[in-house]
Amino acid sequence: MKTDYFMNKTIWFISKYCTPEKKKIAGSRGWYLIKEFSNKGYQTVLISSVLKNTNNKINPKFKFKNYKKDGVKIILLKTLNYSIRKSMKRIFSWLDFELKLFFLDKSILPKPNVIIISSLSILTILNGIFLKNKFNCKLVFEIRDIWPLTLVEEGNFSKKNPFIFFLKYLEKFGYKKADFIVGTMPHLKLHVNNILGYNKSVNCIPMGVSDNLLKNKEDISSEYIQKYLNPNFFNILYVGSIGITNALDTLFKTAEILSGNFKIKFVIVGDGYLRDHYIKKYKHLSNLIFAPKVHKNKVQSVLSYANVLYFGTYKSKVWKYGQSLNKLIDYMISAKPIIASYSGYQSMINEANCGFFIPAEDPNLLAKTIIKITKIKKSKLNIIGKKGRNWLLQNRKYNKLADDYLKILF
Repeated sequence: MKTDYFMNKTIWFISKYCTPEKKKIAGSRGWYLIKEFSNKGYQTVLISSVLKNTNNKINPKFKFKNYKKDGVKIILLKTLNYSIRKSMKRIFSWLDFELKLFFLDKSILPKPNVIIISSLSILTILNGIFLKNKFNCKLVFEIRDIWPLTLVEEGNFSKKNPFIFFLKYLEKFGYKKADFIVGTMPHLKLHVNNILGYNKSVNCIPMGVSDNLLKNKEDISSEYIQKYLNPNFFNILYVGSIGITNALDTLFKTAEILSGNFKIKFVIVGDGYLRDHYIKKYKHLSNLIFAPKVHKNKVQSVLSYANVLYFGTYKSKVWKYGQSLNKLIDYMISAKPIIASYSGYQSMINEANCGFFIPAEDPNLLAKTIIKITKIKKSKLNIIGKKGRNWLLQNRKYNKLADDYLKILF
């Protein structure tokens, strides 16, 4: 039940990349949290940008869309579009968002008690600090991706790059000025305290399970199943983007090692700028299948045809602080066992006991582990997979995560 006390508390959630839920479009983590805050009686505001292909109509005079959905007041700013993630145009899009956020008429919004600044873009913390002082409110610096560490470790940026120096200063400045620091990764505190040089409280609010994911499931076509997901094989599935950060080289090398085992198929479902490169490089492998990307609502249907799901990373300092990824949410909710090629702080899979961790970048060990898994009875693999789904439903529903978040804020 909503009370006057809660209705006097207002939370702003500001993130360039936060997608409100639509009929056939799943919302992002920030949307489900702010929606739950609204359900619990708080006044809520989401400020984000119009993302490509979302068909949001923008008032040409004001350059933003202003509407309300599920009790949340939403402001979507029109910003510069880009198609390549690793490009200067993406940075210019960040700057465009910050300028339009700074000049946005805040009088159309209720005065905030708390402002949550959620990366990316990390640049938004500057607007957050300004707004904190303007409204004399609490500021939350939420980290969903550790920048600039990720750029250095996985983007091949030099530590001496002036842009990296600027982002390191901005990161430290944000940690100092924030009233609360929240991360999606469970071991972020180690990183924050290392950057600051002193101990500061850091909380973890990870990725969660939305009702949209549980309800909006569409079946994949029989033609797709017949061509790519033949149940007569032991199918190792990877579903997601095909890029440098997805660390698929280990999986492909493993497919080469096991090319003589005609019972095992490696199925890659997705798209990305490296897809054509990998298809050309590994076209000689009959046990490796590249399947087309499917709509979000059909992902669970595709995953249901897997025997084991694959998740991998490179060896990187980024993973020292743990992970909380949408991919693992999708995987675990499918009730399929997971094999993770991962050298970092372990969470989720080990907590649920729903899969197998092996060190990253070791295709020989991955091949041996897959062979061992193929010898496990299907009924036992089903039990392992169901543990992941049950654990998620008990621990990662957004209603619970929102309660955990509110305990930090008020």
